[in-house]
Amino acid sequence: MKKIASLTIALALGCAGMAMAQDEHALTQQEVIAQLTQQGYTDIHDVDFRDGVWTARAHSGDGSHVTLRVDPITGKAYPNKQVSRMNEMDVRAMLSSEGYTHVHDVDFRHGVWTANARNNAGVRVSLQIDAQSGRIIGTN
Repeated sequence: MKKIASLTIALALGCAGMAMAQDEHALTQQEVIAQLTQQGYTDIHDVDFRDGVWTARAHSGDGSHVTLRVDPITGKAYPNKQVSRMNEMDVRAMLSSEGYTHVHDVDFRHGVWTANARNNAGVRVSLQIDAQSGRIIGTN
């Protein structure tokens, strides 16, 4: 799996290099920081340009420390590990807005958020939530 991810990143970064060769506008350091903020990263620091890509260190939505490679044209971030755009409070707010109560044991594991709550009928449920979109992807 890591080999596939590395290959995907290498291909994406290679395509970015070809795009730069075609005189596309490369993002500035401030634009990269803005793009990363828009993608849900916080405490962005050590932003540097090397080997044809921007690099940075930051916190993801779930609070994880990540190292990022950033496409110099699009600003798309490639984190060194699975991250979430949402944080725990985002998950709690989303579940509350969908009618869930008594939300507890909210945790980020294996690329998805999990939580326990009571549904509209008062039944206890365990939920799995997509870490990028916030969509509930499983209940039991």
